[in-house]
Amino acid sequence: MTEPRDAETETSEADFQLSRRDIDAINRAIDEADGPALDGLLEPMHAADIADLIEQLTPARRREFLQLYSGEIDGEILSEIDESIREEVIEQLPHEVVAEAVREMDSDDVVDLIEDMEAPEQQAILAALDESDRAAVERSLTWPEYSAGRLMQSEVVTAPEHWTVGETIDFLRAEEWLPDQFYHVVLVDPRRHPTGYVTLGKLLASRRHVPLRDIAEDSFRTISARQDEGDVAYAFNKYHLISAPVVDDDDRLVGVITIDDAMSVLDEEHEEDFLRMARVSDESHVSDGPLQTARQRLPWLVINLCTASLSALVISRFESTLAQLVILAALMPIVASTGGIAGTQSLAVAVRALATRELTRANARRVILRELVAGLLNGLGLAVLLTLAGTFILGNLQIGLVLGMAMIANQIVAAMGGVLVPLGLSKLGLDPALASGTFVTTMTDMMGFFAFLGLATWILI
Repeated sequence: MTEPRDAETETSEADFQLSRRDIDAINRAIDEADGPALDGLLEPMHAADIADLIEQLTPARRREFLQLYSGEIDGEILSEIDESIREEVIEQLPHEVVAEAVREMDSDDVVDLIEDMEAPEQQAILAALDESDRAAVERSLTWPEYSAGRLMQSEVVTAPEHWTVGETIDFLRAEEWLPDQFYHVVLVDPRRHPTGYVTLGKLLASRRHVPLRDIAEDSFRTISARQDEGDVAYAFNKYHLISAPVVDDDDRLVGVITIDDAMSVLDEEHEEDFLRMARVSDESHVSDGPLQTARQRLPWLVINLCTASLSALVISRFESTLAQLVILAALMPIVASTGGIAGTQSLAVAVRALATRELTRANARRVILRELVAGLLNGLGLAVLLTLAGTFILGNLQIGLVLGMAMIANQIVAAMGGVLVPLGLSKLGLDPALASGTFVTTMTDMMGFFAFLGLATWILI
């Protein structure tokens, strides 16, 4: 029964990525400079798959690919390409191709495309847009970076709050400027203040004479254009929003944020937290070269080298103890490494809880107490195992007791540090995911060595 299930899993995974056969055929078309063959291979593919292909190519191979396929790069493909190589791709495309691609994109995708570019490159992209689209993008760029104003799209479908379903449907059928995808019709008053919204499903299911107010959604809420995009993603996730209108400082409607953009922010924040906990730059990508990768990682390796020196300093204070009982040197890593693992476990839970707002000032005391008790229980369980191991394997009950007591102390420190360190960094306005790991690892290493060697000096020597 297992083998068919595994085969089915492999098949389902293959449905969402390029097959080896497709990749070989694409590489063959590039080698032979066969543009028509390449077009035929990529024509049925989704824009996201083509973007993945472009990202996986080496820079030299990417240039060859773009020379053959540049005429087919559209706005959808351009918006799917990872921002780490997007500017490189744009530089290699003919100006007319970029201009046409940009004109196909929604305003929020254009903002995402150009917000990190230098002024000359920004102006070149903006010049390709129609006057109204250019004005919308420029307005979005006036809002703070990483705000809802940068995340929103200006294309929003509105209707006066006194309209009926029939009037709204007639309006939608007559308009040609509507976005390719939208989920709500936003109701506005004469001063363009949003007062509610109606889903397209409710709109189509209701009779023509029904007022829009009567079928407005209870989930309606507005978002300030100055709101941090992380808070926007949190609100979408918590309140199960599909879209939300964005308002300016005077509460006037200026745009709308849709669920795909909000979830992209959530994914980016989770990815950043994951990389930062591993002390890797959140700008690292698999497409980076070895020199760039090394430069991004070296600072954190130097910091870890400095903190490891503190552990070495602790060990050096017990040279005489280690000289008399050499076996202690072999046993030291047991306490330190187990404490490090426990600290990482506690830290991962705390950082995630802070990011999702599950850990707050209101419940911090309860969480800290829980971690204290959990650390004590884990320490006691491990202490029993180490005491038995010291007695029966090493033939020395005292060494087993020293290992056990040191393990209890370090497990408590690891569990408490895993919560208190990110809480403290968060209170100071620092990113808990970025620096917590270094502090917690240093604490558990130093406490593990100090407790084990200190107890060994006191009890055994």
